[in-house]
Amino acid sequence: RRRRRSPARSPSATRAMAAETHLQGVEISAAQFFEIWNHYDSDGNGYLDGKELLNFIQELQQARKKAGLELTPEMKAFVDQYGKSTDGKIGIVELAQILPTEENFLLFFRCQQLKSSEDFMQTWRKYDTDHSGFIETEELKSFLKDLLQKANKQIGDSKLTEYTEIMLKMFDSNNDGKLELTEMASLLPVQENFLLQFKSVKMRGKEFNKAFELYDQDGNGYIDENELDALLKDLCEKNKKDLDINNLPTYKKNMMALSDGGKLYRTELALILCAEQD
Repeated sequence: RRRRRSPARSPSATRAMAAETHLQGVEISAAQFFEIWNHYDSDGNGYLDGKELLNFIQELQQARKKAGLELTPEMKAFVDQYGKSTDGKIGIVELAQILPTEENFLLFFRCQQLKSSEDFMQTWRKYDTDHSGFIETEELKSFLKDLLQKANKQIGDSKLTEYTEIMLKMFDSNNDGKLELTEMASLLPVQENFLLQFKSVKMRGKEFNKAFELYDQDGNGYIDENELDALLKDLCEKNKKDLDINNLPTYKKNMMALSDGGKLYRTELALILCAEQD
C-alpha cells in the first residue's frame, strides 16, 4: 500500500510549531528567540498586545506543561500581571526578561545604558556616526560590541557578526539592511519608549517641512528649546488621544537629547515627526 503523504504545512503553521518547541526549552538561542518574537508579533508593530499577548501567555503555559516544566518565578509574575487583561502591551525587552535566553544575547536587552528614552537618544547620536539618520551594519556592530564590553563580556568576531545579523532581522522592519530610529527604539521597554506615542502623529514630508519652517521663527535652520516647546504644545492639542500635554517636559527632554548643543536640526527632528522623507 502506498503511504499517504502528509499535507504541506503553511509557513505560519511551521512558525507556530517552532515557537511551541522553543517555549518548552530550558534555554533558547538568539535565533530561536527571534522566531518566537516573529511568530507572536503577527502584525509587526514592534510589541505584543491584545490577542497577541494573550495567545503568547496561553501557549507558554501549555508548552511548559507539555514539557513537564513548571513556570519560572519570572513567568508566573508575568502571567499574573498580563494574563487577565486585554489592554496589556509588552516589547521585546519585556519578553527577554521572562524567557531563558542565551546569556550574552540577553545582555543586549538588559543593559542599563538604554534605561530611558533620553539615554537612547544620546546613544543614537553616538553611533549614527555619519548622521545619515540610520544605524548601518558596522555602526550596529560597534553598538553591540560596546554593550557587551560594558557588561564585561567578550565574544569573538564571528559571534558578534551573528548577533548583528539577528538584530537586523528582529528590528529591520522594512528590510533595507539598516535601522531607523523607531526600529532601534524597540530596544527600550514599552513604558520608556516615548516614540511609540509619536508613531500615529507622524507627518508626511511636505507637511513636516511646512511645520518646521513655521516653528523655526527666526529662520536660522534649527529649532531651539522655546520653538520646540511651542511645536509640542500645538501637537498635544491637536492629538489629545495620543499625546498627553502633561508629559510635554518629557517629550521635550527626549527630543533635545538628539540636538547639537541645543540646536535641533531638521534631519534630527524628522527622525521623530516625519513619516516620509520627500
